[in-house]
Amino acid sequence: MPRRAQEDTEPLLSSTHIDENDDQASSRKKLSYEEAVEKAGFGLFHWLLLVVCGWANASDAVEILCVSFLLPTARCDLHLTSADMGLLTASIFLGVAWLVIPRTSLNAHWGWLNFQSWRLFVVLCSVPSLSSALIFRLFMPESPKFLMEARRETEALFVFQKMFKLNNRCATKPFPVPGLVIRSKDDEVKNRATSGSRCQQFNHQLKQALDPMKQLFVGPLASRSVVLLIIFFCISFGYYGLWMWFPELFKRAEDGGSPCTNVSRVQNSENESCYPVKTAVYMEGFVTAASNLPGNIFTILLMDRIGGKILLSVSLVASSMSVFIIYVVKTKAQSLIMSCVFSGVSVISWNALDVLGTELYPTQLRSSALGVFTGVGRVAAIMGNVVFGQLVDSNCAIPLLMVSALLLAGGLAALRLPQTKQTELT
Repeated sequence: MPRRAQEDTEPLLSSTHIDENDDQASSRKKLSYEEAVEKAGFGLFHWLLLVVCGWANASDAVEILCVSFLLPTARCDLHLTSADMGLLTASIFLGVAWLVIPRTSLNAHWGWLNFQSWRLFVVLCSVPSLSSALIFRLFMPESPKFLMEARRETEALFVFQKMFKLNNRCATKPFPVPGLVIRSKDDEVKNRATSGSRCQQFNHQLKQALDPMKQLFVGPLASRSVVLLIIFFCISFGYYGLWMWFPELFKRAEDGGSPCTNVSRVQNSENESCYPVKTAVYMEGFVTAASNLPGNIFTILLMDRIGGKILLSVSLVASSMSVFIIYVVKTKAQSLIMSCVFSGVSVISWNALDVLGTELYPTQLRSSALGVFTGVGRVAAIMGNVVFGQLVDSNCAIPLLMVSALLLAGGLAALRLPQTKQTELT
């Protein structure tokens, strides 16, 4: 080879050799959680996770809300008062109630057991929850983030390898990560946790559990946490308090007029037969529940363009207006239309709230924040149902106007949240 050509090729060979060394060095070093996730890629594993989590979310909705479709029929069978029904937790499983509860052919009598169709509906509503538990237990791996925090490197690495294999089915090489960066615990903290009496150990563990919650209300996070607490309370009280009573309100509006003007009809219904069950109320509930779909599509299309803050505020104000109109309408058709509007708009609020709850907190505090806000939401939902149950017969206007006012307050409070559009997550 001429000397000039040899000199020209030497830098190229040297550069290639350096690149190969860099690749080998990167494959030998341990990676952080974020780096390992990036190496695992995106693909089939995440689509499967999306399906499983979606089914689990549906099971949660069924578990919490199914009783709302039972109220009109169970009220008659079990001789429930409105106050009694207000103590029930409820859920709507789209068309299942409409298909099952009105079917008198599904009733059965076995001596002391009177198995009505609404009881079969309760059994069917338990299927999503049970199947979700089995799917997660048998097929889904533990979170690698949790495993790394628990210093279980081998198990976390196995999960990443599984993710890489599913996401890169055509890859010829295995997952190119030999190890993961595991944060070491401070020896002093470890000693305090492992030494001392059981009472001291319990106090230490309790302090560790409460510390992330305390951080939510310190410094710049304090104001946004207070605002989100207000929003979660308002939307949970209003949404669950009203949504769970829709089938009962539809039943009261069967003969026309506003649901709040037919109290006497409910009071005189004790002499009516429980069966056959009228199917109209379940069809109307199905249509109202199906109105969630346009709201979900709207959220997908506009979340990144508008931002969660504006979307949350506008949707809560729109939900407030729709509830107020439900109170003032005079016909059954108008009530159904405004109920569908409330259903479609309020789901936008929930979707925006889920996004904001993730974007407004650093990774290590998101789970704690979600737990605190969900707890407040549950308390508000219980209060909403109790209030409806106590007042829906005596003064139906009070709970409806209260829901409208709380949703409006939540929408205005959302304006105090920081903007997260096009901001980098921490």
